[in-house]
Amino acid sequence: MEEINLKMILQIFWSKKIQIIVIVLAFIIIGIVYTNNFITPMYSSSTTLVLASAKNIETTNSAKAATEMATDITINSKLVSTYSELVKSKNILREVILNTGIQAQEDDLRKNIKVSAVKSTELIEITVQNEEPTVSAKVVNEIAKVFTEKVKEIYNINNVQIVDEAEVSNTPSNINLAKNIVLFAIMGCVIAFAYAVIANMLDTTIKSAEDIEKTY
Repeated sequence: MEEINLKMILQIFWSKKIQIIVIVLAFIIIGIVYTNNFITPMYSSSTTLVLASAKNIETTNSAKAATEMATDITINSKLVSTYSELVKSKNILREVILNTGIQAQEDDLRKNIKVSAVKSTELIEITVQNEEPTVSAKVVNEIAKVFTEKVKEIYNINNVQIVDEAEVSNTPSNINLAKNIVLFAIMGCVIAFAYAVIANMLDTTIKSAEDIEKTY
């Protein structure tokens, strides 16, 4: 029975192969048009900060030096989460907006900022997304600069250093044409196969001797 059902299903799809191909191609075209015309390109730029030692360790006692270094690492690890939130604070964002001269509200800018701590490290990556690639790089670099200065003021320590400055990216970070084509093609296949099955169920014409036997 399973073989017969599978054979019937394959026959249904084969009989509707032209329609299935047309539907899938139509969805692929829709995916291309949607990606190229209805998604606003957004460009991302990132800068990396490192939480370095707050002071130079100058001692001839290796055990003491190791202890002080371990203490610094522990403190820095705990500060990563705090710093990640501090980056998006009102005071920093207001100064960044003022210094860069961009036309943006604090809340809107905050939504386009992503701060992530690199796992098992003392690195913090700040990413800014904007419709203009030069603006995203300019803003994220200013955020890093203002943030390091604020840390000095608030904590009275100088343990944040900029590792990599952001560079302008001319490739949209929110558009993946190949991925969208695949997704729309899968949607097209699902719709096409559903159409073939439903069309066959609604088709009451007699196609074989078996259909006659089922009818009578």
